[in-house]
Amino acid sequence: MHIQLNGQPTEVTGTPTVAGLLEQTGLAGRKVAVEVNQEVVPRSRHTQHALAEGDRVEIIHAIGGG
Repeated sequence: MHIQLNGQPTEVTGTPTVAGLLEQTGLAGRKVAVEVNQEVVPRSRHTQHALAEGDRVEIIHAIGGG
């Protein structure tokens, strides 16, 4: 299945969820904000929110600094 991830065409396998995508990208467990098709997906829904062909996903992760 093909999606747009942070503006880049990306191929994902199976029927992934937001949580599965975070695992594949190495961002699982990090503080991130996820938006699918311009709608924020709350962390509590990451395991239930299934991705579909052509979805536009934006993942923003916090970077510490000071």
